[in-house]
Amino acid sequence: MPKVVPSSAAVSARMSRQASRDTAPEVAVRKILHAAGLRYRVNVPVPGMPRRTIDIVFGPAKIAVFLDGCFWHGCPEHATRPKSNAEWWRAKLDKNIARDQETTEHLEAEGWTVLRFWEHEDPKDISRTVARTREATSSPHRPPKSGT
Repeated sequence: MPKVVPSSAAVSARMSRQASRDTAPEVAVRKILHAAGLRYRVNVPVPGMPRRTIDIVFGPAKIAVFLDGCFWHGCPEHATRPKSNAEWWRAKLDKNIARDQETTEHLEAEGWTVLRFWEHEDPKDISRTVARTREATSSPHRPPKSGT
């Protein structure tokens, strides 16, 4: 099968400028989590999977949070399929969905809790779910060391 290419250089350039990190939904969720006193890392490489990152990570608790864009990740409610160069777009978007599933399965096999949300979901609802999950996985507080 011949390699399918983007419909034009202009389309390719426009798509490459799409933000892949620090999107408005990510920033909104992070602000709420931070204001609630939760600390996390952002855009952390997926352990053992090159060129993949986790949007929000609670490392010691092994919680990975992804905020997926409806178009790029195939939201069942809002995903659209471009009509121009449809074969190329179908292959591209299907590959994204498969990569998301592979990433989730890999992390879960390594003992991570994976939370995936769509960009259209309310940041407050996302933050509540993340905070509850973080709280449920937190280790009990250790008693203070003697002599301190």
